[in-house]
Amino acid sequence: MTSTAATVERAFRASLYDDTETGLDTGASLLAADPAADAELARRGEEFVATAWRRGWQPADVVRLVRRELEEAHVRLAAGLIRAQSGRDRPRGRRWAAQLADLPDDPARATDRFSHATAVLELYRLLLRLPVLEPMEEAPRHGPAPAASRMLGRIRALLAKAEATGYPEEAEALSTKAQELMARHSVDEALLAAAAPAPDAPGACRIGVEPPYEQTKAVLLDAVAGANHCRAVWHEAFGFSTVVGFEADLEAVELLYTSLLVQATRAMTKAEAAQRAGGRKRTKTFRQSFLAAYAHRVGDRLRAAAETQVTHDLLPVLATRAAAVTGRLERMFPETTTTRLRGVSDAAGWTEGAAAADRAQVEARPRLE
Repeated sequence: MTSTAATVERAFRASLYDDTETGLDTGASLLAADPAADAELARRGEEFVATAWRRGWQPADVVRLVRRELEEAHVRLAAGLIRAQSGRDRPRGRRWAAQLADLPDDPARATDRFSHATAVLELYRLLLRLPVLEPMEEAPRHGPAPAASRMLGRIRALLAKAEATGYPEEAEALSTKAQELMARHSVDEALLAAAAPAPDAPGACRIGVEPPYEQTKAVLLDAVAGANHCRAVWHEAFGFSTVVGFEADLEAVELLYTSLLVQATRAMTKAEAAQRAGGRKRTKTFRQSFLAAYAHRVGDRLRAAAETQVTHDLLPVLATRAAAVTGRLERMFPETTTTRLRGVSDAAGWTEGAAAADRAQVEARPRLE
């Protein structure tokens, strides 16, 4: 073993397998005193990242957990390790590449070697203890057909307009229109898959559910997933939900959930301002109740919009795909539990949230022939 490798090993023994501050200080002191060990320290960090991938984690999952548990400096350190490791990694699909592209900028190295070594070891402590997650292997994809690309482009444009408008009624009307297009796109994909010799199997992706009010956000994501022929399982401890479904539907869920969350936050802020103007103080229960009502009512609207695209002859096709999604979910998560929504006790918040979700009329589109 080289002297630099020996330094890293001694630092790891002192700090990574000992949760005390004394062990962390000892390890950081050893690394700070030996600049020649920096390259070996970085190499070992990339090994921890590669181990995380083998345990089922993805770049966005790691960044999300580091941000929850540590500081922003650790997030940038993690992003740098992930980028470095990706240069030696195999291709892992479209979503993985998108997560790599969204990584925060690399950090400027701290001038204080001890502080830098401390942050690195704190990050490695977290990476070392990552549990095993369900694998999220992405099926190979050769790109969507031109018609699918145009449809997704229209959906993105509608959602962008919904997020940009300052009028809640217009935002919700645009979101409803987007859901109808998503439902139409999903039905088209289902028909193509049913006619193909080897239809695609359902896949899965993880979508971040960030604090605050993550429980009600998870309910909103579940509503969006259900309206788009998917199933969602919330992992509270890690800040994400796993969504299972066919690829076109997963894309719809990712797009619509993100947009609705932006719109819900804007509507909640406006409603809260009106409450304060009336002499009421800002409260956590108001926001929690608002988002819970919004998620509940939006789920009803999305399901109604999706049903306008389903004719009686399509039901067997959709039932077959629903059974496939349920089967995949049960194989991935043989044991799940339900939880009661907490903190929904503010009548004004519930009323305002429901009103925000109800302002737009859901107009049925012609059924597909």
